[in-house]
Amino acid sequence: MTIESNNADTLAKAVRPRRNFGFLFALTLLGLLVALWVFLAFATPTFATGNNVTNLLRQGSMIAILAIGQTFVIITSGIDLSVGAVVGFSTTVIAYLLQAGFPVWASVILTLVMGLAIGMFHGFGIVRMGLPPFIITLATLTALRGIGLVITNGSTISITNQAFNEFSRNSFLGIPNLFWMVILVAVPAFVFLHMSRWGRYLFAVGSNAEAARLSGVNVPKMIYLAYSLSAICAAFVGVLLAARIGVGNATQAEGWELQAIASSVIGGTSLFGAVGSIHGPLIGAFILATINNGANLLNVNSFWQRIITGGLIIVIVYFDQLRRRRQ
Repeated sequence: MTIESNNADTLAKAVRPRRNFGFLFALTLLGLLVALWVFLAFATPTFATGNNVTNLLRQGSMIAILAIGQTFVIITSGIDLSVGAVVGFSTTVIAYLLQAGFPVWASVILTLVMGLAIGMFHGFGIVRMGLPPFIITLATLTALRGIGLVITNGSTISITNQAFNEFSRNSFLGIPNLFWMVILVAVPAFVFLHMSRWGRYLFAVGSNAEAARLSGVNVPKMIYLAYSLSAICAAFVGVLLAARIGVGNATQAEGWELQAIASSVIGGTSLFGAVGSIHGPLIGAFILATINNGANLLNVNSFWQRIITGGLIIVIVYFDQLRRRRQ
């Protein structure tokens, strides 16, 4: 092992206390989620029914996967505003491939490769062109919506592959397939972020990119990696969404990037970088899904759902700032 890699590992371990999710905070989030479930179970008789619980799991699953990808980026002190547009564009891509006669497995792989290319483009814009993450991902958000509408001429592409469509509606061991996809993504993501050298390097970049570079961390490589993972997660969600709704439409998933960011922040990821986890954003995503689901069952105006979400973000970011000042 080289001296530089030893220095990089030393720096990564030095920022480890800052990236710990916090056992008490995890318990607090879980307690909040359980409290919401208990309240809604008493407030409306339809919340605790099997159909609604299944629907709740499906609602939260796709945002949860998006939040995982977004977390990688935020940990590096970045942001990815394009994930919702990547989801919508991915539904168009996979619908077009399936309509053209490609097998499902090939269509899925090609869609994920497309997501990888978008993530690499974001990395190139940030590393080589010196563009702020906010600008390059905002530009991609706008461009992908337009490209998708040009390709489809503003219409939708129907997906007639019944096996593909049925996947999102079926369950395994009584648990919706979409939730199993969350586990499929979350387990390797947890291992990568919390148990590998690359995960430690991401935290080091978010803590102090210059110090990480001087210690031997390949900062540009880590930025490429973070944005690639985010875009791949978004493309995967696009595949799942296309299976669920049975069409490809570039306008789908509008605003999902904000829900992904909100889920990550509510789950304890710091917008200032170097603090975050995988399990936090998962809990955050299902807290938001529970609020939206419960509000719909209680016939609460949908505008209040946005107000509640915004309020949660303000409170959590405020306490994150207080924590940083005490350090």
